[in-house]
Amino acid sequence: MKIAFHGAARTVTGSKHLLTLKNGKKYLLDCGMFQGMGNQTDALNRTWGFDPAEVNYLILSHAHIDHSGLIPKLVKDGFRGKIFCTPATRELSQVLLLDSGEIQEDDVKYANKVRASQGAPYLQPLYTIEDAKNSFKYFNEVDYDQWFRIDEDVEVMYTDAGHIIGSAAVHLRIQENGKSSRLSFSGDVGRYRDAILRSPEDFPQTDYMIIESTYGNSLHDMEITTPDQLLHWIERTCLQKKGKLIMPAFSVGRTQEILYYLNQLEIERRLPDLDYYVDSPLSIEATEVVKRYSRYFNKTIQDLLKTDNDPFGFKGLKYIKSVEESKQLNFRKDPCVIISASGMADAGRVKHHISNNIENSRNTILMTGYCEPNSLGGRLLAGKKEVSIFGVEHEVHAEIGAVKSMSAHGDYEDLSQFLACQDARQVKKLFIVHGEYDVQQHFKQRLIKKGFLDIEIPEMHYEVGLG
Repeated sequence: MKIAFHGAARTVTGSKHLLTLKNGKKYLLDCGMFQGMGNQTDALNRTWGFDPAEVNYLILSHAHIDHSGLIPKLVKDGFRGKIFCTPATRELSQVLLLDSGEIQEDDVKYANKVRASQGAPYLQPLYTIEDAKNSFKYFNEVDYDQWFRIDEDVEVMYTDAGHIIGSAAVHLRIQENGKSSRLSFSGDVGRYRDAILRSPEDFPQTDYMIIESTYGNSLHDMEITTPDQLLHWIERTCLQKKGKLIMPAFSVGRTQEILYYLNQLEIERRLPDLDYYVDSPLSIEATEVVKRYSRYFNKTIQDLLKTDNDPFGFKGLKYIKSVEESKQLNFRKDPCVIISASGMADAGRVKHHISNNIENSRNTILMTGYCEPNSLGGRLLAGKKEVSIFGVEHEVHAEIGAVKSMSAHGDYEDLSQFLACQDARQVKKLFIVHGEYDVQQHFKQRLIKKGFLDIEIPEMHYEVGLG
């Protein structure tokens, strides 16, 4: 058998790893979209490196768009196999993919207006809302911690990865020519002290390991608690500078985490009396899905639910649904907090809010998670004095901040703990994916010290034989 890496190879997004057996059967681990890659993004998302019609099964780790976002295009381009995922991942994926289809359509409309003025040929969207809907019939739900046979050659088990609701590490038992092999893929690994979710689970010994490395060379800041950091920025921006605090936040995971911490501040009677807006229909819908899977919450939240039936709600919280309501926020002059998607600030309503507020020094743009260096969020964090938004250059006068303690990705200690259930001597080969190359090189050295000897950092479309 052999494995090929068609995404998240020396970069963070676009997760796609294709396992091919000697009999020709193909098993795709994730089908993610590239995000925040600048001018390369569209071309990367239109090039597979394999024929979707030849893929027999897709085994999905979780719902984030950089892991699930090209599923409608996969089906559009010929895939007709089964898609396996946990129940929560199925529900979240369908919410996210419908939203993504709408974004693809809207982005192409805007791009084609520009191209028409330049006499350039029109673009087609990666996929449409209808394409997204058409992919849903291929989804099949599988619970955690049970082996299930998908065909005569492969069994699969999911274990909780603690990253977002429904996220999973994927484990395969493969029979090939009378020989048994084991392969595990981490998906995205969560944190062992997550505010909301259970810790990542231990998993059976494997022969081949594919491990993410987003924060493979860093530790999350734990000296100042996240609620205290949020309170600092609210007081600094809204109470002292009388400005707007704009927080780009991923709709799934990050938005719910922010709301939980703000609720905690209210319980402690420390939350300033302001208006707090969640301006993202997708975030609103995702929050409702998360609430339906409270059985995946950690013990702390389970205990809190006995006295607080909504750990994501508090005084002053307002949900914005319509475009008109969103636009009205631009005319507000009084201080407020706006939480809006996307997390890298490269799409969605938050991009409009940044465009309208970035030149006012009273305001703050507070990044709450990882940003690809080429994304708008990444450029702001890099200290750019001017940024282009919707084709217009803006001077950056708003304060740019970051809450570094808030991440759904584990740091290198979490990743090491995740791998601690493995006997490194029995792992024949370990592949590091889903990270920036310099980070992966640092992480590789840490893993060598822990006893993993055969470690590779695959390039895009790299293919290697196993066994």
